[in-house]
Amino acid sequence: MDSVRGHPLLVVIDPDARSTDGEAVRIAKDVLCAGAGAKICLPEGPEEFARMLARRGQRRPVVIGDDRALLRVVGLLHKERELGGVPLSMVPVGSPAAVALSRTLGIPTDTVAAARAVLDGGERPMDLLTDDSDGIVLGSLRIPGGSEATGAGRGASVPQQSSAVAAADPAKNPADSLAAPGGPVGAVNGHRPWWKPYARTARTALSLLSAPAAGRWAAPRSGDGGRAGARRPRGPGQRLRIEADGVLLADLDRPVRGVSVVPGGRSGVDFPGAGDDGELAEVVVHWGGGTRPVRTRARAVTVSGADFHYRADALIGGPVRTRTWTVQPGAWRLQLPRG
Repeated sequence: MDSVRGHPLLVVIDPDARSTDGEAVRIAKDVLCAGAGAKICLPEGPEEFARMLARRGQRRPVVIGDDRALLRVVGLLHKERELGGVPLSMVPVGSPAAVALSRTLGIPTDTVAAARAVLDGGERPMDLLTDDSDGIVLGSLRIPGGSEATGAGRGASVPQQSSAVAAADPAKNPADSLAAPGGPVGAVNGHRPWWKPYARTARTALSLLSAPAAGRWAAPRSGDGGRAGARRPRGPGQRLRIEADGVLLADLDRPVRGVSVVPGGRSGVDFPGAGDDGELAEVVVHWGGGTRPVRTRARAVTVSGADFHYRADALIGGPVRTRTWTVQPGAWRLQLPRG
């Protein structure tokens, strides 16, 4: 692919990146502006972010920010059905956990290297997953998703909201906007206000109160009668029915510890008889008790059962009773280093 040096760029700098590492943002901006004509955009919110992207004209979008900023751009272009025709570039800025998806996709996490890849790299077609609610998955899908959200510290449970919608407009989740940096009550001049922990506690309480009992993956203790306020131990897993291209991998009679789906074979795990078919997703079903996981490849994966949450990249979806994810090969293009 041709270099984009000299081509016009639309450089969208996420607000979180400016507050997290202003020096990295400055370096990335200097490298990009030295190699191409760049229009710098500093959106203050999701609506302005979407408006700037819609007015890009012939400029190629470059995102400076973390994984959630990348997901927001991809989600917006997918919603407008323009994703396949717009090559994307990314300069990751954020903590290692906040740019884990970018690293998995092959984007350098070093600021200068990433900016040079934008200018001198090549386009590479990338697979993704789409679900039956128009959500998207770029890197990995994992079930269950609720406990992982707490560990990431970046998202809350999003009832009945697809990952694509959440990426395009995270402000639609009021609990998330209370506690997320850059939200309506985010940090000021890099300093977190004294009431920040209370906002986070309120968000956690709201997610727990809004989650149905069936979605917490635990059964009541024997003898507690299911009374309100009783502590619930973590169960051995969830009872889910999992089908891959119509082949039953797990049924409701046996709980599973977890499910992971990765589009495009990026997990690095060799699957027997898989071949080199990049149009398939890697599916792994994990059991409890030391049983070996089930591994396969498929074009479509359907999960159903009691209300469950799922983690799609950096976002949490659900609760849902059933969802189907389908591989879309070469659905988007990403600028990556050559070689």
